[in-house]
Amino acid sequence: MNWEAALAVLITLACLGALIFTRVAASIVFAGALVAILVTGLLPVPVAVAGFANPGLLTIAALYVVAAGLRRTGAIDTLSNRAFGRPRSIIVGTLRVMLPVTLLSAFTNNTPIVASFVPAVADWARKQGFSASKLLIPLSYAAIFGGTCTLIGTSTNLVVNGMLIEQTGAGFSFFELAWLGVPTAIIGIAYVLILGRWLLPERIPVMEKLRDPREYTVEMLIEPASPLEGKTVEEAGLRQLPGLFLIEIDRNGVLIPAVGPRERLRGNDRLVFAGVTESIADLQKIRGLVPATDQVFKLSSERSERTLVEAVASGTASFVGRTIKESRFRNLYDSVVIAVARNGQRVNRKIGDIRLRPGDTLLLESDREFAERHANNRDFLLLKPLEGSPTYRHERGWVAWLILLGIVVTATFGILDTLTAALAGAGAMVLTRCCTGTEARRSIDLEVLIVIACAFALGEALDRTGAAASLARTLLELTGSHPFAVLAVVYFTTVLMTEMITNNAAAVLMFPLAYAVAGSLDLNFMPFAIAITFAASASFATPIGYQTNLMVYGPGGYRFADYIRFGLPLNIILGITALNIIPVIWPIT
Repeated sequence: MNWEAALAVLITLACLGALIFTRVAASIVFAGALVAILVTGLLPVPVAVAGFANPGLLTIAALYVVAAGLRRTGAIDTLSNRAFGRPRSIIVGTLRVMLPVTLLSAFTNNTPIVASFVPAVADWARKQGFSASKLLIPLSYAAIFGGTCTLIGTSTNLVVNGMLIEQTGAGFSFFELAWLGVPTAIIGIAYVLILGRWLLPERIPVMEKLRDPREYTVEMLIEPASPLEGKTVEEAGLRQLPGLFLIEIDRNGVLIPAVGPRERLRGNDRLVFAGVTESIADLQKIRGLVPATDQVFKLSSERSERTLVEAVASGTASFVGRTIKESRFRNLYDSVVIAVARNGQRVNRKIGDIRLRPGDTLLLESDREFAERHANNRDFLLLKPLEGSPTYRHERGWVAWLILLGIVVTATFGILDTLTAALAGAGAMVLTRCCTGTEARRSIDLEVLIVIACAFALGEALDRTGAAASLARTLLELTGSHPFAVLAVVYFTTVLMTEMITNNAAAVLMFPLAYAVAGSLDLNFMPFAIAITFAASASFATPIGYQTNLMVYGPGGYRFADYIRFGLPLNIILGITALNIIPVIWPIT
């Protein structure tokens, strides 16, 4: 291995280490790798930045806009309301959730699909008497299943397709992946329906609301000279709110635990409540009771114009790893964190001293436009206003569906190539006012696009310096020259990398290695491309391997071990299934 190849491997290992062991955003890590490649001269500038013009990358950007149109017209919500119905059992309920999500995710990016369905599924589960933790992981998995069925189902498919076209001159057809995606989706859904009853957690009993995944501890202040001053707890109506418990009263630094119904309230009493979201919202409506944090009074909007919003913290948010006070949250977002829930548990600390983590569910007080303003902000995986509902353009819902159908039909029958069809669909969404230009711009996930474009450069560096060929020879020494053994190693190595870093990064890094291996053995590369594409999406065993898994992490009240227990067997089952189907549909030799 020459020094250029060794340097390319070193940069790759540094990227992997940074992604696994630090909280640095993936876009920063891969941008740093691109800079290192340029500075060391491993690639000329035009080649290093060619990823930013890759057709797959541009298709992904266009499909974000298409998904934004579907969301803003309420097309997805309308479908979910009609599909869920009133099931008699959790198995039927799970099936009603998974089928429409799987279908939708096959034809549009699955991340906004999950973002739209999480609040709907959680509320629907509560009304039906189901535990949300039984449904939200299946929701995420269904989105992954659907994404593996068509060319545009997930960004990973488009990324690998773009690299495949560059290397071989031909890519996947629109429904080619369905040969593998459809049978594995059926097996995956069957797995969830059969084993979900035992392997999915139910640590959130439906009848015990204080174990709701949106359970918070919140401090409220009795305003001096308010109607509540001098009243007993019972007279003030603070014992009749369902799903709410008055833990203690802090009176001038003296704690009064186990508060009785006849305890009289005084001005400046700090009341500590534990309860579910809806009950916390009810507290906000009581005259004379205000959030104890003084940050609320520094917001620019009038309190009568504010609302509560639930937000799930992204792993790349700047405030993650800092306390709320250190992050200057109010200055950044013109909103105040009044409570935090973590893994279905209350965080019993003063608000300003809570150190935020990825997946934390934040209860925010802000103006009524907050959710819409930050709908596409990558600091938040999910935003849900608690009062009122988003303003949808329902009258254009049928237009959004027609545009999506047009993309599928024109791309499937070769009337337009996939990129042109996606760009035309995105333009149509804006021109027909399914979404505005601003909403379209905000919907594009620059974080994902930067990672993909820079990862292309890293993969190209591994290829051109000979590092990929060298690693391929090492892989062959370990596995021998048996084609099926090599395919299996490529598949499960991709799965392992996806669980540790990100799906797109894993696909881009594995592609040149697999291409070199197939070339050295004179094998058909298509089965390896299919294996990488599917393995990079089939991430079920951790919440960090796939973004939709992280999106349901907080709202479902899950723990890391829940994904391992339920997802690892699924990884193995679908891996075995894929390795049996791939050589039949796409012969290796």
